[in-house]
Parts: sequence; C-alpha cells; structure tokens
Amino acid sequence: MRVLITGAAGFVGLHLLRALDGMAAGIAVSATSMEGVEDPTFGTIEVLDVTDAAAVNAAIVDHQPTHVLHLAGLAAVRSAAFDPAAAWAVHVQGTLNIAQAVMAHAPHCWMINVGSGLIYGDSAKTGQALSETTVLSPVDDYGVTKAAADLALGALARRGLRVIRLRPFNHTGAGQTEAFAIPAFAMQIARIEAGLEAPVLRVGNLDAERDFLDVRDVVKAYVLAVLRANDLESGIILNIASGVPRRIGDLLERLLSLSRARITVEQDPARLRPSDIPRIVGDATLAHSKLGWRPECTLDDMLLSVMDDCRDRVRRIAKN
Repeated sequence: MRVLITGAAGFVGLHLLRALDGMAAGIAVSATSMEGVEDPTFGTIEVLDVTDAAAVNAAIVDHQPTHVLHLAGLAAVRSAAFDPAAAWAVHVQGTLNIAQAVMAHAPHCWMINVGSGLIYGDSAKTGQALSETTVLSPVDDYGVTKAAADLALGALARRGLRVIRLRPFNHTGAGQTEAFAIPAFAMQIARIEAGLEAPVLRVGNLDAERDFLDVRDVVKAYVLAVLRANDLESGIILNIASGVPRRIGDLLERLLSLSRARITVEQDPARLRPSDIPRIVGDATLAHSKLGWRPECTLDDMLLSVMDDCRDRVRRIAKN
C-alpha cells in the first residue's frame, strides 16, 4: 500500500502519521501539507497546495498512491467564517482537485475523505443521534463547504471514483490549538497554574452538549478505512462518533479537577456563538460494523492528554 496524506502537518495529521507507523507495518506513507515541514518523527512533509490543480495532478502522478487520506482543510469553524472564500477554495475545489486527479492518474486508488459531523447542522436540533441517512442541514460556512465536498464525492463515486466518506464528530487531544474548547480551557488552566494569568477562566456556552472523541481513536478509524477499503462499497459514508453527548460544562469541571489551583469561572460574551445547537451526537453503528472500530480511550485519558500537553506548552513558553 502507498498512502498519500494531505494536511499531514496539522493536529490530526501528525497523530495519523504516528498511528500509521504504529498500526500498519508495510505501508509506504507520503505526507503533504500547505507548507513543507520537517517532522522529528516522520521526516519530510512535502509542500502541496490542494487548491493548485496542476500541483495535485503532479503529486498523484509522482506518488501513484493506492490510498489518499484527504485531511487538508480549515481546522476551525471560525476560520471558515472569517474567510469563506478560503473555505470554498480548500474544502470544495481542493477536494475536487484530489478526486479528479485520482480518477485521471490513479483510477484504482481509494480516496478517503475526512469530512465533518457538523454538516448535519440543524438536523441535530431533534436531540437524537445522527446517522448517515440524516438530512444535511449545515448552518455555517464550514459546514456548508464540507457538505458540498461530501455530496460532490458521492456524485463522483457514480462515475468511477473509489471513495470513502468519513464524517468525524468533535475530537481533541495533544497538539490541538486554542481555537477549540477543550484546549482553550486547558491552556488557561495551565497559564494560571504557572502564574502567568489571573485565576479567572473565561468561557462561552457551557450548556451545549457535544460528542467528543480522543484524536487517537479517530485516527485509528482512518487507518482501518485504509486497511479495509477493498471490503467497502465506493461512496460509503461512515460517521466517526462516540454516541455519547458530553456537556461542555461537565468537561470543564473534569479539567478543573485535574488542577490544584483555585480558579473562578466567568462567562465571556465574546466566546458565545449565536448558532450553537444544544446537542450534537453521532451514531457510529455503521463504522462499528464495517470497520470493526470502536473508541477505546476513556474520557479521563483524553482530558489528561490535553492537560499534560498544555502544561508542557506553557513551560516551554515560560522558558523563552
């Protein structure tokens, strides 16, 4: 197997590189990202701008992958809201560039697209677990562009593209930025512990419930999609979710319990998002049956990994 990864230098991409190395001996991995970097564990991550169709074609011709794991995209909802044009260019045109290059130059290659559970949008307002047949009703630029790419790949599957469409729900872990709730809480706690901030933690909506996974479980699902691709039908959609809604405030309380610092919690209006949906939870029954995948990391393992990582980051910053 020859696996080409896009977006490999991002939070999830780096975890994926380590999961492939640990779970799937014999797989040749090529890693790309918007900016070429040297990863101390993996080595060279090549430059690839997925919005550059010529560059994408050249990469597919050069690497002749048997599988493309397409992670490249804007990481955060707010990034897409700030620059909708970039969201459309990367999420939609970039995804189409990959798909069309695969069809033209590596027709036997599987494309494994990493979409998002956020494309269900307003359909989550029922409060019920969202399955792959739930109507897509995205509510923001991030969700709309991810949904457009997902639907486009479904159409291309009818024209011969070998594609697996994954829809992961919220996930976190070591290395995630403060654009996301859990590391945003943990970084504030770590800075307070280090005496770098006053002992006041500012938060947004704590009543929202979300389906959280440890990133290490998520990338295991991606690896299994590679290993079992030939057993799946092209165009298949698989939710990657825990099936358990977690209240944000409860997760914050768990993080605070990991600290000995006395911390006051205050709501910050700037952190409130008007489009918040009360509960988003996914149904991953199909991933369980088709991939043999189930989340294994405990909630405490997930939160401790984030907390430890944030403390390390703060220590490094303090030394400088």
